[in-house]
Amino acid sequence: MVPNLINRLTPRYSVSYRDDKSFPNILLRTDHPFPQVLKHRGAKSRDGVYFGPFAAASAVNMTLNTLQRAFLLRSCSDSVFQGRTRPCLLYQIKRCSAPCVGRIDQEHYAALVAQAKEFLTGKSRLVQDQLAEQMHESSEKLDFERAAQLRDRIRAMSHIHSRQAINPSGFTEADVFALYRADGASCIQVFFFRAGQNWGNKPYFPRHAADVPSDEVLGSFVSQFYDSRTPPRLILLSEDIPECELVAEALSIKADRKVEISVPARGERREVMLAAVQNARAQLARQQAESATQRALLEGVAETFGLDAPPKRIEVYDNSHVQGSNAVGAMIVAGPEGFQKAESRKFNIKSADLAPGDDTAMMREVLTRRFGRLVRESGDETAGDSKWNKWPDLVLIDGGSAQVDAAHAALSEVGVEDVIVVGVAKSIEREAGREHFYRRGQSPFRLESKSAVLYYLQRLRDEAHRFAIGSHRKRRAKAIGASPLEEIGGVGAGRKRALLAHFGSARGVAQASLADLEAVAGISKALARKIHDFFHGEG
Repeated sequence: MVPNLINRLTPRYSVSYRDDKSFPNILLRTDHPFPQVLKHRGAKSRDGVYFGPFAAASAVNMTLNTLQRAFLLRSCSDSVFQGRTRPCLLYQIKRCSAPCVGRIDQEHYAALVAQAKEFLTGKSRLVQDQLAEQMHESSEKLDFERAAQLRDRIRAMSHIHSRQAINPSGFTEADVFALYRADGASCIQVFFFRAGQNWGNKPYFPRHAADVPSDEVLGSFVSQFYDSRTPPRLILLSEDIPECELVAEALSIKADRKVEISVPARGERREVMLAAVQNARAQLARQQAESATQRALLEGVAETFGLDAPPKRIEVYDNSHVQGSNAVGAMIVAGPEGFQKAESRKFNIKSADLAPGDDTAMMREVLTRRFGRLVRESGDETAGDSKWNKWPDLVLIDGGSAQVDAAHAALSEVGVEDVIVVGVAKSIEREAGREHFYRRGQSPFRLESKSAVLYYLQRLRDEAHRFAIGSHRKRRAKAIGASPLEEIGGVGAGRKRALLAHFGSARGVAQASLADLEAVAGISKALARKIHDFFHGEG
C-alpha cells in the first residue's frame, strides 16, 4: 500500500535523482532443451532464471565469460543453434560444449546447467570442490586430457573471485549505499552483492541544495532508487536515515518479503562500508575535477561566441548517408555534466523530393522537425518536462555559411528567431585544428590550433558525426536485411518461413514458377499468383 501511495502521489524530494535505466541481469533460459545463457536488460518476460542486478554491462560480460569457460554453456541464439552443421570457434577455444552438433547430450548438458546455477546462487565453493574431486579421479585413471579440462574450469571460477576487491562472507545478498559529501556536493556509491559475490558498483551524484542534511540526502536517494527496482533482503547504509523503519516496511511490502535496513557499526559489514565510503570519496573528487574543467570550457565557449553566460545545453547536429540513401540526421546534447547520452536523437530523413546528397536540405528538415515540436510542446501545459521540451543555448551544425543560412531559414519557418546557430566547417585541407566557425552576420574565424575550446568543439562535432554514422549504418543494415516478402499482403511470418524453407532464399522465391509456389504448404493458388505477380511485375 505504501509504495502505491508514493507512486500515485509522487511526493517532491529535496534531492533530485533520476535514472530510469534498468540494471543488466544474466538470464539462464528454461524454454529450450539446451538452455542459453545471455545478458538481459528490461522486463523479465522471458522464461528462465534471472541473476542480478549487475552494476554495469562490464560486470555481466566478465561473469558471462567465466560461465563460458567454467561451464561451457551456449550463448548463441536459437536460430544460430539450429543452423549449425559444425562446431563454432567457441568450441575450438573451449568455451562451449557444442550441443548444437551433438558433442554433448542433453543429460550431461543439464548437469552443466545445474552447476552454473549453483555457482550463480553462491555455491561456487561446492562446485569447485566437486570439480576438484572429478579432476583427481581423472588423473588417477590417467585421463589427463579430461583432468586438464576440469583444471581449466576450476581456474575460471577462481578468476572471478580474484578480480573482486570485496568478497563478504557474512551476507550473500545486499545493496550497500555509501555517502560522501564535500563542498556542498555528494556522491553515493552503490555496491551490489548477490550470491556472496560483488556484482559491481556504480557512483551517483544527486542534485540538492548545499544545506540539505546528509541523512535527508541519503534517505531521499534510497526511496527514489527502489521506486522501479526490487530491493534485496539487506540494505546497508553509511548513516541512519529519517523514518528508517517506515522505509523498510514500504520496501518489504514492495518486495513481498522482509527487507532489513541497517547501519553497520563493527565487523565485516563495517569494513565493507568503509571501503565503499572511500570509493565514494575518490569518485566525488574525480567528478568535481571534471566539472571544474567542464565549467572552464563552457566559459570559453561563451566568450568565443559572445554568449551572455556559459551554455547549459548545447545541441550538435550532423547528417549521414550514402549518395542520399538511408539518410539519417543526428542530434547530440552536451552541457555542464558532459555528454547527455539519454538526450541524443536520430531523425530518419522523410522528404522524398530531396536531391540525393543534399546535406543542406537534410539539415533543414531535421531542424524544422526538432524546433517545430519544441515550439508546439512549449505552448502545451500538458507536455510537461519531456526530453523534447528543452531549449538549447547554442546550436552547432556541420557546415559553413550555406548550412547556417539554411538552419536560420528552418528556425524562422517554425517561428524561432532567438537561437544562436554556429557552423563548424573544416578547411580546404580538411586538417583538424584548421576549422572555420560561421555565424550569421559575422565573418568566419578560426581559433588557435592549441586552444582547449577548439579541442572541445571538435569533440562535440566528432561525437555528433559518430552518432550519425552509427544510426545510418543501423538503418542501412536493416534495409539490406529486409525481405521483399514482407511487402506482399497476406504473407505473414509463418508463410514467410515456409517459403524461405522451401526455396532457400527470397531470390529463390522470386525465381520460382507459379506451379512451384502453389506446391508450398500453406500457400493457396490465389496467394501463389499474388506472389508470382509481385516479382514478375504483372497485375
